[in-house]
Order: sequence, then C-alpha cells, then structure tokens
Amino acid sequence: MQRQHRLGRHKTIRKHLTGTTERPRLAVFRSSQHIYAQIIDDTSSKTLVAYSDIKETGTKKERAYKLGKNLAEKAKKAKITTVVFDRGGFIFQGRVEELAKGAREGGLKF
Repeated sequence: MQRQHRLGRHKTIRKHLTGTTERPRLAVFRSSQHIYAQIIDDTSSKTLVAYSDIKETGTKKERAYKLGKNLAEKAKKAKITTVVFDRGGFIFQGRVEELAKGAREGGLKF
C-alpha cells in the first residue's frame, strides 16, 4: 500500500520535473537499508553521475549525508553545478533531507 502511494506521488512529481542538459535531475531512491542517487539528463536519457551508500559506514543518516557530499564532488568533476532535486515520491525528511544537505554543502545548487 505504501509503495503504491509513493509511486503515485512520484508520478505526479515527474509530470512537472525534467532534467535538461544545463540543469540535470538529481533522482533519489531509498530502500530499507540503502540510499541511491543519480544525476540524469532526461533530454538524452543518460545517467551522468551515480553513487550509492553501500560502501559507507555509520548510521543511515550519516551515510546519506556522505553520499550527498561524494555525489557533489563527482558532479563537480563532471562540470555539473546546478540540478533539479527529484525526491522520488519520498517525504523530504530523514535520509532524503540529509542527502540534500550533503549535496548542497558539497557545492550543488538546487
């Protein structure tokens, strides 16, 4: 039931949110144990940068924060500075919020 609600929210969000070459989309997926993020150019349907917290240590929130910082560093190397944040239908709190905080502190603007 919760999955269906999340997918409905995600579908509604994606109607209005697309990543362009100048401003790609930062997509977030959160499973029960891990969190994944990728920067996508929707015009060419290519993933530009991807990262996950699988190899990180610490609590789930700490790993999400580190993921945001590391993703921002990889994005800087790929010359990406601004993105559109796609929370994937997840509520903007907890691990999703920590990822966004880490990405902002790492240098991404959204």
